[in-house]
Amino acid sequence: MNLPATLHYTKDHEWIRVEGDVAYVGITDHAQKELGDIVYVDIDTLDKDVAQHEVFGTVEAVKTVSDLFSPITGTVLEVNGKLADSPETVNSDPYGDGWMVKISIAKPEELESLLTAETYGELVGA
Repeated sequence: MNLPATLHYTKDHEWIRVEGDVAYVGITDHAQKELGDIVYVDIDTLDKDVAQHEVFGTVEAVKTVSDLFSPITGTVLEVNGKLADSPETVNSDPYGDGWMVKISIAKPEELESLLTAETYGELVGA
């Protein structure tokens, strides 16, 4: 299983990559494998404030729909436009082109409550 050590993770299977005062957020390799073929990503929180653990969108696979939970508090600055036409990118490149949103970091101290790659790996049995 692919778990980049440079990322932070949540128990809800999101990852976060911090770049200065913004963060990229997506779902983990484990999550996309569990969901199966992703057919639609619905994120309607652009320019909205989200709290840590609050739903910022949903991801739809062939057999299920799952909520997406924000790993941090902040404002959704950008939604990955590539996913509208190619939601399967989440399956093929979950940590790269398959990112979902870019969020401003309102409370940097929340990053300390996130999981390391090692801890997340233990959680999912990697």
